[in-house]
Amino acid sequence: MKINICYNFQDGPWGGGNQFLKALKKYFEKNSIYEEELKKADVLIFNSHHNLIQGLKIKNKYPEKIIILRLDGPVSLIRGKDKEIDKIIKLFSDAVVDGIIYQSNWSKNENKKNFNFEAPYETTIINAVDDKIFNSLNRGVKSHKKIRLISTSWSPNWRKGFKIYEFLDKNLDFSKYEMTFVGNSPIKFNNIKHIKPVSSQTLAKILKAHDIFITASAKDPCSNSLIEAMSCGLPAVGYNDGGHKEIINSNGVTFNNKGELLNKIKKISIEYNNYIKKIPSYSIDDVGKQYYNFIKRIKNEIFEKKYFSKKENIYIAYYKIIFLKIKNAFTNKLWTK
Repeated sequence: MKINICYNFQDGPWGGGNQFLKALKKYFEKNSIYEEELKKADVLIFNSHHNLIQGLKIKNKYPEKIIILRLDGPVSLIRGKDKEIDKIIKLFSDAVVDGIIYQSNWSKNENKKNFNFEAPYETTIINAVDDKIFNSLNRGVKSHKKIRLISTSWSPNWRKGFKIYEFLDKNLDFSKYEMTFVGNSPIKFNNIKHIKPVSSQTLAKILKAHDIFITASAKDPCSNSLIEAMSCGLPAVGYNDGGHKEIINSNGVTFNNKGELLNKIKKISIEYNNYIKKIPSYSIDDVGKQYYNFIKRIKNEIFEKKYFSKKENIYIAYYKIIFLKIKNAFTNKLWTK
């Protein structure tokens, strides 16, 4: 069985989905199950709303191929707009998707509740990182006087938690703490140190030089930033929304509002040694194996003629998606005026 990931990979600093898919591709290549040529692959993995028109065309030409959708979102909950994009993904899913891999149970529940997503095969698999880069090796013991906090975000979207980071910039006791933000920000910090986006290797080194990770993003289905930080050995303080609680579990704490946040940071600081003993591993080998086993089950049931790969109303889905893309572009044009 050969797998292709239908995604336009980006080099250098980029979003969490890009970094995860690069790590997943490396896992498939290492295990000799990745195929670069679409027409030679048995299974095609599509990510969220990327390349779906291409996916319909491929499925129409090669109807025997198994189509897997890696689904986060809903997009409109994350962005506060772009409901048409969720509808586009839904049309694609209903037409050709054999299996959906949700990135968190929160995402699964919200996609079903808001857009009635379903597929013949479904599972939830939390993301992972390239643990050759993001790991707790050589992190050392905390020896600096001030407790070092850190947050990261590729996206400058305000929903990534910037109201909270702005609050910390003004209200954190900087005689006891210091804080770094790595990534793109819509605001200028006065007390928080801001580092522009860096490579994964550099980011891992920066994370290991800090003590506690703060994430305040809203409606975030499965934060790769959070997983990267925890993989580097940092306990987390996370906003109690989206998939954060599923990832943090007992390896940190969550907060519901600004009023709780400072006390939660203090709690981790006081009980620090207890929390760092609980940090889990988010190995790409474990997650890659889960992806493979899920896909293999579908492949086996097709071979045993218990299931036949889906191909329903491709042309109707194609033209509806074109319409929604035009509508979404027009809506966003109005949005920016």
